[in-house]
Order: sequence, then C-alpha cells, then structure tokens
Amino acid sequence: MKWLNKMERKYGRYAIRNLSAYMIALYVAGYLFELFSPALLNYLTLEPRLILRGQIWRLVTWVIIPPSELSIFTIIMLYFYYSVGNTLERTWGAFRYNMYLFSGMLFTVLGAFLLYGYSCAFPPAIYPMGGAFSTYYVCLSIMLAFSATYPNAQVLLYFFIPLKMKWLGIFYGIIVLSYIVQSNWPGRVVIIASLLNFVVFFLSGRNVKRYSPKEQARKRAFKQAVRPETGYKAGNGQVTKHKCAVCGRTELDGDDLEFRFCSKCDGNYEYCQDHLFTHEHVKNTH
Repeated sequence: MKWLNKMERKYGRYAIRNLSAYMIALYVAGYLFELFSPALLNYLTLEPRLILRGQIWRLVTWVIIPPSELSIFTIIMLYFYYSVGNTLERTWGAFRYNMYLFSGMLFTVLGAFLLYGYSCAFPPAIYPMGGAFSTYYVCLSIMLAFSATYPNAQVLLYFFIPLKMKWLGIFYGIIVLSYIVQSNWPGRVVIIASLLNFVVFFLSGRNVKRYSPKEQARKRAFKQAVRPETGYKAGNGQVTKHKCAVCGRTELDGDDLEFRFCSKCDGNYEYCQDHLFTHEHVKNTH
C-alpha cells in the first residue's frame, strides 16, 4: 500500500480529526429526524435512481440514516464504536483512519449503483433500494479493524462482560458470514460492499502490521533507548525535570517553585521564578 503512504505525506494535513465524534453526531441528527420528522429521512437515503435525476445530496446524506432503532443497547454500541474508533485513529493516524471509513462509504455507494445497474438490465428488481443502505456495516468494520489491530485487548462488553477483542471479532465475523449465506444476492452486495474497506486494508495491506501494539511498543522502546538524557540528578540521586541555572534548585526543593526557559539566552537555560528576570543573559561569543 505504498500509494497510501504517498497520499498521507501529501494530504495528511487535511485529515479530519476525531472523525468518530462526527459520525456519532450524524447518528444523533438521524435519530432526531426519525423522532420529529420521519418523512424527511426518505429524502436522505442512498437511492441511485433519484441521484441520477439530480438529487445528488443523497450521495452524502445517507450516512445520517440510523443503523437501527434507538435503544439503550444502541447507545452502548455507539459509545463502544466511538471508543475503539478513537483508539484506531491514535494508532493509525487521522489520515489512515479517515481513508478507512471513507473508503467503506465509497464502496457502499458503488454497491448501490451496481444493484441499480443490475435492476435496469434485468427488471423487475429491488426497487426502491435506498432503505437497504446505512452505515451499520461500516461501523461494524471499525470493530473488526480494532479486533485485527488489538486482538488481545480486553474490553468490558456492556460494561461488565470481560472479553478479548479477537473473540468478539470472530463472533461478529461468523454473524456476518451467516448473513451473507442467508441473504439473497442484493443483500450480499450490501454487506460485502460495506465491508470491502476491511478487506482492502487488512487482507491486501501487508504493512498494516507495523501499526500493531507489539510493533508500536518496540518503536517506543527503541526511541526511549536512543533518547538523550534530559533530566537532572539531584543530590539524593533522584532525577528531576527542572533545575535553575543560577541557584541549582529543582522541583524537589519546593512544591511552589516554578521554572521557565529564558528566550533571550543562547541555549536551553532554565531558571526558577526568583532568577528568571534577574539573571545575566547567556550569550555565545562565537
């Protein structure tokens, strides 16, 4: 996936931070529409026939459609998706997490147009089909990605059932396969299209393993080993973070001591509050 590395270097600064929070906000908007104006949701679904007739907003607004009825279990699952999504974003970086979710949405749109093309070629077909598409399986792909990245992480399912993510991922994987087997071919297209992002990122991306917890821990240990010593040793052997360049006091000499670096000195010289404004500025003579 070298192309993804190149795109990250070029466009990474445009990535949306905390994308999971925006997705949850869209769900909240969808539930509000469902509660106060359910008829409006019919104008937001992913319906290729109407998109081709000019209702292009449907290419985007379908992500507002809630994946299920609002209940306490739905709230718990959305919180769970938000938590694991934020963890993935911190692990992969915002750009790759953006690409993962947006590619899932793009594959879903392509799947909808594929079904519409088939319905036009072989009528009668599933029509209308917009209600069949939501971000349910896109959200499920977040959980599957977390299971693949952190297989041994333990979570509290419904806040009290301890479970390792690999078993949860296998469980949902079996459920998805059963849905694919039991569904008709339009249903299979909906499921497979929505989960293609997981297939692309984890089955075709060999370099994804460098984002595993084991690899991340190895990199942190290496950086720690080669990082130069930045602390100071006090008289009792303790390592401190701050030391006044004039009097030599550290944060161990008093809880009320404050330390600041001087911007006028040449070099990284730190002073306590008693000497920050009274010391003689250090200037390089070279």
